[in-house]
Amino acid sequence: MEKGEKKLGLFSLVGIIISAIIGAGIFNLMKEMATTASAGITIIGWLITGLGMGALVFCMQRLSIKRPDLDAGIFSYAKAGFGDYIGFNAIWGYWISVIVANVAFGTLLFSALAYFFPIFGNGQNIPSIIGATVVLWLIHYVILKGLDKATLLNTVVAIAKLVPILIFIVCLFFGFQKELFFSNFFTAFDSNQVPISILEQLKGTVLSTVWVFIGIEGAIVFSGRAKKRSDVGKATILGFISVTLIYIFITVFSYGVFSQTQLQNIPNPAMAYVLEAIIGKTGAIIVNTGVIISIFGAWIATTLLAEEVAFQASISQLFPKIFSKQNKNNVPAHSVTIITLIVQVLLLSFLITDEAYSLLSKLSSATILLPYTCVALYQIKLSIQLKEKLLSKDILIGVLATLYMFWLIYGSGTLYFMLTILTLCPGSVMYIYVKKKNSTDLFNKYEWAIFSLISLLFLYGIFQFSKFGML
Repeated sequence: MEKGEKKLGLFSLVGIIISAIIGAGIFNLMKEMATTASAGITIIGWLITGLGMGALVFCMQRLSIKRPDLDAGIFSYAKAGFGDYIGFNAIWGYWISVIVANVAFGTLLFSALAYFFPIFGNGQNIPSIIGATVVLWLIHYVILKGLDKATLLNTVVAIAKLVPILIFIVCLFFGFQKELFFSNFFTAFDSNQVPISILEQLKGTVLSTVWVFIGIEGAIVFSGRAKKRSDVGKATILGFISVTLIYIFITVFSYGVFSQTQLQNIPNPAMAYVLEAIIGKTGAIIVNTGVIISIFGAWIATTLLAEEVAFQASISQLFPKIFSKQNKNNVPAHSVTIITLIVQVLLLSFLITDEAYSLLSKLSSATILLPYTCVALYQIKLSIQLKEKLLSKDILIGVLATLYMFWLIYGSGTLYFMLTILTLCPGSVMYIYVKKKNSTDLFNKYEWAIFSLISLLFLYGIFQFSKFGML
């Protein structure tokens, strides 16, 4: 522990998780679910997602107990289990994912503010970019003042964002119509009113739900700064349970206010119009205020995650040393500044085109699955190394989480897979630079094979994307 460093308690760790997970997406989640699924299939989808993501969460919790020496977050499990190169790819993919999320928050925040101040338009005009820049550097300033101050602000915002969501849940009970809820319970229609098969409903639902859990690893990322090691696992489980219950309530019970077809066609943010149908115009104001608070909180949380994983990767000699340099407040100042500058450049790119964000947002979703999969696989490997019984609880949750991750990778499709490869290969340039700088061995035999495969797939991906005019 560095002198003067203030550690994070259970409440702060849970706050980071809730803020990182609950962003703007929750306010439109019922519409996204209704796009492909009925009320009955939505419930089944949440059960599958809860089982799969729950297994992953328990993997994180068990690994935090078994390997308390691994304080560098979820990527340290990839490094410990499968070597430096796989560990680097896991952290690189994660880092890219959360940085891109920050760019999204910048535009989404001012798109939401446009409800009250039309000058901000769609969140990608000049006033919005100026406003996003101010908020970006304000968050940068707060974080540099100390993680304790940043996490305190984050916790306050996390509580504030839950208020409109809880109001929405309470109002759902008063506006709930049982007959509407159970009509077409397992039947859904697409935008052209063509019935959707149960299998397609289920596939679409489960794929939609996985993305809303990105950030569940927040406490693991900050495990090295926790007051008590036991708080890391507790915070992860508490955060997961809390957020899952919230997601289930707001999506499932919304089918009792609007039909699946109505939910599918209401404007964004969908929660505002559902609540407006129950309590009037006040509902839309409450929800849009909640959107603004949620985006701000998620922006703080993901910035904290981005700087911390880069800091830990630098300590582990996977990122350049500049990322590990701390200021007098024990904050990795260079890491925070580099991230802020990257987000700033990406925000400015919206002045030229808005097509870049479409590609970057897909990259954010695609690259997060690699570190999650490594966590599940390491849970199995470590359990075997510790000579646990084949049907032990720890091996079973590792197998379940792994199967769930593989299914998601498969279900995501070829496009997401190729986007991941396109992201990983350029990151390897940094890996090679760091290895050369530290005068350490570059690759072992199987890492050479993986690097060669990634390079070939990268070239193939460039060819394919160029062929179809996507690059």
